Amino acid sequence: MYIVMTASECAPVSKVGGLADVVYGLSRELEIRGNQVEIILPKYDCMRYDHIWELQIVYQDLWVAWGNGAINCTVWFGMVDGRHCFFIEPHSNDNFFNRGQYYGFHDDAMRFAFFSKAALEFMLQTNRHPDVIHCHDWQTGLIPVLLFEIYQQQGMSHSRICYSIHNFRYQGITGANILAVTKLDRPEYYHHHDRLQDNMHVGALNFMKAGIVYSNFVTTVSPRHAWEALYTDQGYGLSDTLHVHRDKFSGVLNGLDYGVWNPEIDPLIPHHYNIVDLEGKYFNKEALCDKLLLKKQYKPIIAYVGRLDVQKGVHLIRHGLFYALQNNAQFIVLGSSPETKINNDFLHLKHELNENEDCHLEIGFDEELAHLIYAGADMIIMPSMYEPCGLAQMIALRYGTVPIVRSVGGLADTIFDRDYSDKPITARNGYVFNEADYDGLESAMQRAIGLWHNYPEQFRKLIIQGMQYNFSWHRSGQHYLDIYDLIRKK
Repeated sequence: MYIVMTASECAPVSKVGGLADVVYGLSRELEIRGNQVEIILPKYDCMRYDHIWELQIVYQDLWVAWGNGAINCTVWFGMVDGRHCFFIEPHSNDNFFNRGQYYGFHDDAMRFAFFSKAALEFMLQTNRHPDVIHCHDWQTGLIPVLLFEIYQQQGMSHSRICYSIHNFRYQGITGANILAVTKLDRPEYYHHHDRLQDNMHVGALNFMKAGIVYSNFVTTVSPRHAWEALYTDQGYGLSDTLHVHRDKFSGVLNGLDYGVWNPEIDPLIPHHYNIVDLEGKYFNKEALCDKLLLKKQYKPIIAYVGRLDVQKGVHLIRHGLFYALQNNAQFIVLGSSPETKINNDFLHLKHELNENEDCHLEIGFDEELAHLIYAGADMIIMPSMYEPCGLAQMIALRYGTVPIVRSVGGLADTIFDRDYSDKPITARNGYVFNEADYDGLESAMQRAIGLWHNYPEQFRKLIIQGMQYNFSWHRSGQHYLDIYDLIRKK
């Protein structure tokens, strides 16, 4: 099968979050299974060019109709850790992708609308007819519209669209002027509740809604989150649209790249280990204490690794830190916040606890330290308000670090409570709480800390049960191939 991925990110060359890892990991899995996969990305000035091999121009003078004229583009090709990637570079005064960062501009909707049209124009002009165009998040939500309304009539009738939503919170809500510049010339037709009109703002258009309405199949990144998007406020205003199109909507759990996250081969940790021989994990715990100047004593280390923001339950992370210190445990934070107020709060906390040898706060991000924390900590907490999929809990399981999570999204699909799950006792792998409050978090932490102190052999058994889980892209890749086969028959 011939598949083209269109996205605003792909690890490791242009990465802001988990979207980049999914685009890379899924593409790799599909290629391993014998499919032809190409990835089309914007050519940002801030990309990691050191991760692109043999970057070269493959198409010059790609003219993309835009507004009252056209914009000339150059298309580059390079290999990104084995993936075939094309990079679209527009030449215009708008300077769409030469701004030093990926997102955060007033014209983001316009930038990615142009990328969407340029990607289709490139496929058309180079006679590419993929079986499936797989689009990701709001940035490519216009591709299904443009394909169906314009490019199918120009010869691209063969391709089908799979559209994946990674985060419903960001939807690409914009004004109707986007229709004129993209040559979608019938505002009364598109600006309609059944098509692109935003469900909450009557005067606005919604890229994500466009992707849902026009694509052949829609996925989000875990089965539980698909249910949440349909039946709770996690759809952020799109639940009604998803209900209309529910026959083509499902959740497919993201996979984890075990070539990167594997304590048997991880080059970023000092001691390797596996499910049969856990000795290296305890040496990594010592190395972690040495690195962060934690006191070496008979206490579990609990960690949080990730963004510090409202979505991640930042108030519960803060509470969990103090609960750990008061209940015979140590605590590590590694992360930063996009919000200055939250960052400053944790910097103040770091200063306040500077002399405490039972905790360490690292405000920022350090890839090597992240790997060492996963390898050396005993438990990790993820008290998220919502979590479409989550990767940290999957990483933790692989490294024998017991997750303590809130029962939302992908966390509910992957972590099963040791004491209360309806799974067989041998299939349970962590601790889960339901309510987003202090009592819920404390209950789960108390049970985890208590097991570590009072029943160490049972805790070790829980570690091993977690390490037995396999959340690689193998299963998820097959789910996507089944979806592709389904929509190709329509």
